[in-house]
This record gives sequence, structure tokens and C-alpha cells, in this order.
Amino acid sequence: MSKKNNISKSAALFERAKKVMPAGVSRNTILRSPHPIYAEFGKGCYVTDIEGVERVDFANNVASLIHGHAHPVIVEAVNKQMARGSAFAVGTKVEVEYAEHICQRNLGFEKIRFVNSGTEAIMGSLKAARAFTGRAKIAKVEGSYHGLYDYAEVSQTSNPSNWGEVNNPTSVPVSHATPQGALDDVVIIPFNEPELAIKILDQYKNELACVLLDLLPHRIGVIPASEEFVKAIAKWTKDNGALMICDEVISFRTNYGGAQKSYDFTPDLTTLGKMIGGGFPIGALAGRAEVMEVMNPYSSNYRFPHYGTFSANPISMSAGLAAMQLFDEAAVIKLNKLANYAKGVISEAIKNADVPACVTGEGSMFRVHLKEKPPTSYRNSFVSKEEAKTLNLLLDHLFDNGFLMINTCSGTLSTPMKKVEIDRFGEALQEGFKKIKYLM
Repeated sequence: MSKKNNISKSAALFERAKKVMPAGVSRNTILRSPHPIYAEFGKGCYVTDIEGVERVDFANNVASLIHGHAHPVIVEAVNKQMARGSAFAVGTKVEVEYAEHICQRNLGFEKIRFVNSGTEAIMGSLKAARAFTGRAKIAKVEGSYHGLYDYAEVSQTSNPSNWGEVNNPTSVPVSHATPQGALDDVVIIPFNEPELAIKILDQYKNELACVLLDLLPHRIGVIPASEEFVKAIAKWTKDNGALMICDEVISFRTNYGGAQKSYDFTPDLTTLGKMIGGGFPIGALAGRAEVMEVMNPYSSNYRFPHYGTFSANPISMSAGLAAMQLFDEAAVIKLNKLANYAKGVISEAIKNADVPACVTGEGSMFRVHLKEKPPTSYRNSFVSKEEAKTLNLLLDHLFDNGFLMINTCSGTLSTPMKKVEIDRFGEALQEGFKKIKYLM
């Protein structure tokens, strides 16, 4: 506790923050009642706050850290580059080296461009698809999160009061006063419903530039896209002159070459971000060379001028290259194996507590649902207000017992984690289930 007014350091800092930032924060995801916590430092899979409390970090800055905090190899790479300079108005060798590394992880990545966030990667991919096809409309999955862009965020927060019929989902805005034109140019399809999705897409077959798809959408429930659904969408785009864009900003961690390597298809474009920055801001769009040429001013197909002051800055490039070299095929397999162990521990906790709950996930990601059966779509994974209150009680219990989670009760693993952290989490989760059982 601070001596002044006998309040905590975090509470005092939050009072200062509210005077200079809306709600006292720059991103709503860190808000919690009665105030956010503030990190003092992180090491491995642990974060210590300014009060001196240590917690196991399953949030990993919302899936952006694959090696936890302050990995010595990444720290060394960044320090070396910082001594040489942090940003230039010319290219750097490490940009080329990192582009080569990412492209060799997936043969579908014939060309790549780096940007500064997953949101920016999505923006660039949609603009590239429009430039390549000459069409304006895009299609995306109901409930799927793709960042802050007006077009990409449509229907990510739709609910039973406004989402319409499942065979004709409504384009629902997230932000107030979203232009109607943006809503009109976004076609919404249901997740994992191939027949319904194709019927909707057929209505716009000559207008759609692309279909945007996350193969393991976090907001929908960390539920894998079904083989049938992916196959149907991929075939439809190929048959109708539209592009298939895979959002792998989060899911790229699930496989050495991304979640798409678990399916029998190759998207035209893939967006990347989060963990490929090694803890620094980054995004990327990669894919078919013919499509990527719309950004090449020396090409006859140049249609999309693409710039960015901090794109491919050498700090993010150095950190990202170091992180991804560490996250080789053996590391991916090892971490995914630990995640499978974690899902088993969570399932055991659910069984022992005898609560109607389940766990979903793939690769090194999982999500706990307060539902008896694993959901398969946005609509049956939807969290009601009552369920959200109960879920928040569970999250608060985990927080108080030393665990940082993503606010959907999702978790991502990092390579410093071991079974001891997973076992401790399972024990805390089981006690948490017992606490909320009377509300379920």
C-alpha cells in the first residue's frame, strides 16, 4: 500500500491515468474493477505487478507472446539493434532475412509485406483483394474478430436482439455511426454452416472481392473451422473469382506454417501479427505473388499504393526473427503437447467440480465455456449477460489466486511454461468452479 491516502499503488496510478486518458487506459482490455493492475516486470511465464504480486501469465498480452517475457535471446537481439538504430527511411538487412524466414515456413507465402499490427494487416489484405478483383464487397463470418477496421469489425458483437435469421445474418455495426455504406459492403455468413454460407455467398457472387476467415476464431470460442466448411468456402472463392483470406494473426502459433496447414487448401492471402513480433508491434500480409503484386509500383498490375512509416522497423524485425527461429517445429510440437495436457487438466477440474462447463481449443490455445457441450458456432457460443457475470466471478477467482487470463476465460501457453504451472491452474480452476456452481 502507498502511504498517501493508504491506497494501493495501482489505485493511485489509476486516479492519475483517468485525468489524461478516456477511462484511464489506452485499450479497454486492461480495465477491471475497481481498477487495472500495472506491471512492474515480467520474466518467463510470470508477471509481477507494482504491488509485488506475482501471477502466471496465460494472457500473454492477448496471444502476442510465444516465449513469455524477457526471453534472453530476444532481449539480446533487440539490444544489439537498438545500439545501431531503431528506425530508418531506408531498408534494413534484417527485414529481408525475416521475410525469407516467414516465407519458408509456408510455401503459400510466395511474397510478404510487413506492417504494424494485425488490424493493419487485415486492412491491407482487404484493400489488396479489392484492388486485385476490382470488386468492393467482402464476406466475413458472424462474430469473428478481425481488428478495428470498419469493414472487418462488422457483426463481431451482434447479439440475439439484432443478428437476424441464421440463413440471412444482419450486418451489425460495432461503433456508433459506422457508415451505412460500410455495412452494405459486408456480407455476413454463419460459422461452420457450409450450406447456409454458400447460399448467402451465391447472392453476391459477382460483387465479392474476398471471403475473410479465421480458422480458429477466438471471439467465437476458440473453435476450429470444420473441414467441410473450409473446403466449401475455398471452392466457392476459386469458382467465383473471389479471394480467400485467412486471418492467422492469432492462430499462426498452432502449427509451424499456421493453422491452415491442418487443412487441404492454400489461401490467396494470409494475415499475421501478434506473436511474430517477438513482443513488439507487428503485422504482415503474405500470399500468392500475383495478388501481392498489386502493391508493387514496378508492376503492370500496380493498383494499391502501400506505405507505413514504421512498417518493417528493425526492432520488430529483430525481435520477431529471434522469436520465430526459437519457435521451430520441435518447439511448436512441444508447446501443443503441453496445451493438450492443459485441456485434460481443465476437463478433470470440470468433472471433479461437477459443473456444466467445457473446454475448447487447438494448438497452444484454449477457452473455458460455462456450457455443458462444446459450442460449434457463434450463436451457440454466445455468452448471455447472466453467464458473463458468472464467468467474471471465475476470472476474478483465478486472478486472486495468481493467474492472468484473457477476459473471455481463454488462455494461451508460452514456451517457458511447464506442467507445474498447469497443475496449479487446474487446482485453482476447480476451486473456482465450486464457488460459482450455485449460479450455474
